[in-house]
Order: sequence, then C-alpha cells, then structure tokens
Amino acid sequence: MVLYTSPFPNSFLSVLHSFSWGLIFPCYWLADRLVGSFVPTTYEKRQRADDPCYFHALCIIITTPIYLALLVASLPFALIGFLLWSPLQSVRRPYVYSRLKDKNHANGATLLTEWKAAGTGKSFCFGSANVCLLPDSLARFNNVFNTQARAKEIGRRIRNGASRPQIKIYIDSPTNTSISAASFSSLVSPQAGDNRTVNAGIKRTTSMEYKGDNCGSNNGEENREDKGGSGEPHEGEENTCIVRINGEENGHMSDTETDAVNGQARASGPAEPSLEGDAEISKTPNHKQKEGDSGSLDSCSASRESLVKVRVGDGTVDQSAVNNKLLYKASIMKKTSVRKKKHTDETFDHEISAFFPANLDFLCLQEVFDKRAAEKLKEQLHHYFEYIVYDVGVYSCHGCCSFKFVNSGLLFASRYPVMDAAYHCYPNGRGMDSLASKGALFLKVQVGSTPQDQRIVGYISCTHLQAIAGDTTVRCEQLDMLQDWLSEFRKSTSSSSTANPEELVAFDVLCGDLNFDNCSSEDKLEQQHSLFTHYKDPCRVGPGDDKPWAIGTLLDPEGLYDEEVCTPDNLQKVLESEEGRKGYLVFPTSKNHSSSQKGRKASLKGNGRRIDYMLYTEEGLYLEWKVEVEEFSFITQLAGLTDHLPVAMRLMVSTGEDDP
Repeated sequence: MVLYTSPFPNSFLSVLHSFSWGLIFPCYWLADRLVGSFVPTTYEKRQRADDPCYFHALCIIITTPIYLALLVASLPFALIGFLLWSPLQSVRRPYVYSRLKDKNHANGATLLTEWKAAGTGKSFCFGSANVCLLPDSLARFNNVFNTQARAKEIGRRIRNGASRPQIKIYIDSPTNTSISAASFSSLVSPQAGDNRTVNAGIKRTTSMEYKGDNCGSNNGEENREDKGGSGEPHEGEENTCIVRINGEENGHMSDTETDAVNGQARASGPAEPSLEGDAEISKTPNHKQKEGDSGSLDSCSASRESLVKVRVGDGTVDQSAVNNKLLYKASIMKKTSVRKKKHTDETFDHEISAFFPANLDFLCLQEVFDKRAAEKLKEQLHHYFEYIVYDVGVYSCHGCCSFKFVNSGLLFASRYPVMDAAYHCYPNGRGMDSLASKGALFLKVQVGSTPQDQRIVGYISCTHLQAIAGDTTVRCEQLDMLQDWLSEFRKSTSSSSTANPEELVAFDVLCGDLNFDNCSSEDKLEQQHSLFTHYKDPCRVGPGDDKPWAIGTLLDPEGLYDEEVCTPDNLQKVLESEEGRKGYLVFPTSKNHSSSQKGRKASLKGNGRRIDYMLYTEEGLYLEWKVEVEEFSFITQLAGLTDHLPVAMRLMVSTGEDDP
C-alpha cells in the first residue's frame, strides 16, 4: 500500500487548496477570536476578579466592533474560498504521512535498532491521550485556551518525557519497597555502548537503560556482549547499565552513605542546559513552570518519585563512589512502590506517573482538530518520533453522510516505520459530533525481522467515538463497525499464509477515547460489547467492574487551574489519594444524587470515569510467542494543558528462546 505524503495527488491541487484556504482563513480567525472573547476560562475569571479597573471588559467593548466589521468585510472572500475549497475535498487523501528525513533531528529514533527476534523477547510501549486541540473558541468550553501555544508545549513535554533515560528499580528485600531519595542520586549514566556493574551504598539492584539526548551509537559489539551476559535486559534495549549496590539490610542507606552521595551531587558542576532553551514566555498558565513542576524536565526541582536531575561535574570523580558521570535527567520507573504493593496479585506494574514512559514507541492522540496546532505538534514530536500520520479524516461532504467542518482529530506517531495505513469515518455521528469526521485509523508497522528474513509486524488502531451522553446506541454501532474494519484491515494487509508465513505478528493494540466508562450504569451496553471478548483491557475485571488501582481519565474542567493540580507533580500527588480523586476527577453520573461534583463525595462510585482505553489482543498473533502487559501508567505530565489523563501500556513480546 502506498502511503500518502501529501494531502493531494499533485502540486497544482495543493496550491489551489492553499489559495482557497487563504481566502477562508481571515474570516475563520476573526470568528474564532470574537466568540472566544465571550467564553472566559476559570483562570481568566480569576484574573479579572483581581482587576479593579475592569480593563479586560473595556478591551472587549473596544475590540468587538472592530472584529465584527472585519468579519463582515472578510465574508465575501470567505465565500469565494469556500466555493473553491469544498469541491477539492473530493480528491483529498484521508491522511498525511510524514517521515523525518534528517534523523539527527530526532533524539529517539536515531537510537533505535532493528529487533531480530533472537533473544527472549522485546517490550513495546504505547501511549494515548486526548489533547483537546480544538479551535480556541471551542476549546474554551472545556476550560482550556491558547490552542497554538498548548500544541507546542504538549509536543515538547511528550518528547522530553519519552526521550529521558529509563531506570528500573528492583529491591532485593521482600519486606521493604521504599526508594529513598538518597539512593536516586547514586545512580550513574553509562557511556554509549557501556554496560557495567557498579558497587556503592545500599543493597539494591537497578537496571537502567539510557536513551538521552546525548547518547551515541548503540550498535557496538561490546554492548551486545554485555547484554548477553547480564541476563537483565531484553533484546532491543539499548545502552543498558546494571548498577548493583550493597550495604545495610532492608535497602536503607546509612547516614554516612547518604551524606557521601548527596555531597557528590552538590560537589559536581553546573547543570546541563535544557533541550530547547525555554526562552519563550508563556501567554497561558498551562506553560508556567513553578517550583517543583517537572512537566517539561527543565524545572529547578522535581518529584523524587518520577525525576532525578543531578548535576554533571567536569572534574574527576572518586572511583570508590561512582564510576561514571551522574545523570542530569532521569526517570525513576519503580518496579515496586507503596501504591503497587496494595495489589500484590497483579501480574504487572501500574502507577500514576508524572511523565510519559521512557522509550515510548507509539503514540496515539485524539482531538488534534486544529490544523495549525497539528503542524506545531508534529514539529515537536519529530524530535523523537521519526514517523507521524496526521491530518486524518475527510472534509466537506466527501466520504460521509453529513458535512464535515473538521477532520477526525487523530494523530499517530511512531519510532518504527509504517507499512500500511487506512482510515474509516463513522457515518452515524449525531449532534455536534456529526460536524467532525470522527472515525478510526488503522496502522501496520514493522518492528523487526527474523534471521530467516521474515518481517516482524504489529497492528495499532486509534479511534474516537461519539461523545454525547446518552448516545449508547450510536457508540455500540461504532464499536461494531470498528471490529469489522479491524478484521478487514488485517486481511487486506496480510501478506503471509499459515503454512508459509512471510511475516510474524507481534502485537495488536487498540486505543483511543471511547467516551464511555466501565462504572456508569448508563454505559452498560458498551461495557458488555463483544469487543471486550476479543481485546483485553488491563484495567478491567469485567463489565461494570474495574480493578481497584484503575482511576478515571476525565478531569473536572472547573479545577484545571487550581494550585493543587496545575503541575504534573501536584496532580500526581492529588490523584494518589481517594479524596483527591473525588475532588478533581469526573465520576459516573447518578440520578439519585445532585449534580454537584464535590457535594457528593461519599456516594461516588469507583475511581472516576475512565473513558481513555488501551486494549490488546492475543488473537491472530504468532502462535509461538506470548504477549503480556509489563506496565500500565496513568500520566499527569500534561497537567493544565488538557482535560484528560494520558494512559500508557508496555507490552512484553516473549519469544521463548534463550539468549545466544
């Protein structure tokens, strides 16, 4: 299948489309600004309450007549542009595939090596988020604003979170699962292709794979030999360092050791500069970095549970304390923590994280409706993801039953090459949702090859269902269509037979905003849909019953700018407590209780409305391989930028073979 790298078949149509949109855009922009000035967010309301001179009200009185006059003047040009633009949509392609040509621009993609399926297995990490990048006037109804600035910041936070080093903490003591702050600063960063064991302070085993911005090549023979000998990392995990620390019982450091480690950090030189320089001054509260806000990995301090920021010294280091340079940016992926210990029967790790998972392989986004915002977001994501599919959907009356003003809002980013892609539009959208070409995006990616030159592939699907409450029948119909399209895409893109397979399927993942939860009584039909018999939900026990650690992904819009939740660290801490979740998450509605969110805490069911899903299946995969969930995360890194919590899942594909 040919992937579309431009929205139109030839340059003439592209130029004509640009010209027509140029005629429409002034009218669109003025209307957006005019409506937006009358829909304030809670942040703006608080600012205006502190304005004794009513300066903002005066500005609205002055600018409204100007906007209206300019809007009326631009209407004739917009009409001419629309008459040109609408017919062009019949030949427009359903998506645009962007591949980064200069790989030096991508911090993550340059470090990716092809999986040869020669070891015990490989893990793949998937992320999904609803980022609410609507035109600014519409985004304000969800209590977010400044769409263009948010798009750039969202992309920057995602790539910074995904490209940071990953450190997995394994604790030897079965009676203690704490990770002291002092132990964080004792971790070391390996040089490229270096893998060694370091002895320092406490009895703890740490597996760290470093994929930071300054990493070199990871294809050295020495690196591969070390991996085979350690037994800790799986094939495909580059730059892995095993740190072994021996000391006191129960994993605690002595005061002497703690002082020595902290002193080592204090004695080192100045911190590394940030990726972007962060010279921009934000116009919205969404981008304001406060003390302790680690959302962009550039703040002065950070959550000790999620980020370690240690200064790198230029001088020599005491070899008895540490054998390498200290990390300047690192993430702690805790394999055992207090909140995980409560559910010891779970077979995989789960947490509320202030960062996107390190080494994120695939990202599915919803509600990237604004085209200018999509370009800004794509530009930022290309610093980490080499392959991006964006501007997905149809416009005008082409391909769907009703007129579509905006696209599907779906965006897909990958570190692995995309082999095939297909998009389908849901024809049964109702109300406001019918104005967007909501649908499903299906992708086939190549993640490696076997020694016998068989391709190793994976399937990923991203969707966004009907949003209006009460439209249960519509969503069920869309789930039916989704299953049919999934089966059709698998058959049309498969190039192998059971007897003589040319390619091996490693995983099949479905994610997106399904707009129903597993707790609401109104969503019973969706909860019992046959989709969940084919795909597994790691957060779900059964229809109407979530696992106790699963939390809602829909934030209460009214509280987005509260001091308690406006930063990733603060939101993480709030959501770890039951009272915090009751105050800042949207819960299933009930006819027996008032609509006030905070006035019915005692009667709230579950841990909030979880409408963002990450599903996987074992059907149709290579029979000799086994797929298991290794880790599931609810992510707070986009605090203040969207009204949804992103989710992430790491799958382990086990081949059952021994390391060579």
